[in-house]
Amino acid sequence: MPTDHIRYDVLARDALRGVLRRVLTDAAAQGLPGEHHFFITFVSTAEGVKISPRLLAQYPEEMTIILQHQFWDLVVSEDRFEVGLSFGGIPERLVVPFNAIKSFFDPSVQFGLQFDATEGAEASTANLPAAPAASGLTIVSPSAEPDEAVKPTEGAEVVRLDRFRKK
Repeated sequence: MPTDHIRYDVLARDALRGVLRRVLTDAAAQGLPGEHHFFITFVSTAEGVKISPRLLAQYPEEMTIILQHQFWDLVVSEDRFEVGLSFGGIPERLVVPFNAIKSFFDPSVQFGLQFDATEGAEASTANLPAAPAASGLTIVSPSAEPDEAVKPTEGAEVVRLDRFRKK
């Protein structure tokens, strides 16, 4: 198999993380429109994640947060977001780098993005492997049918994005 020197998998992953950044930036500036709300799952021990020892003890591997009604001080930067949330009545401040995120889901419109668990570690060290790995990206959309996805070798899944456009 030829070597992908351009690293399309990394470009696509970064572009999709840009979707997260944009959505969270808009939510920070204008709040959540309509019924939109977000489930965000991240690796709790990834480099740059800042959560309290209490939360880390409860969620030693990964944690899912919901941004809906009761969150505050959402701040988004190029590589991470910070947010205030309450857990069991105790306010907490979380810092989550985008490369620690495993999945993002907005159930109001059934849209989601999922990333490989190994991507965060790969991106945080900036030592990308010479041979391309399967991208590990999955896009969930109401119009996407699992049997319509092209399934190449090595476990990667390619979904044609034009299938998601409104017709």
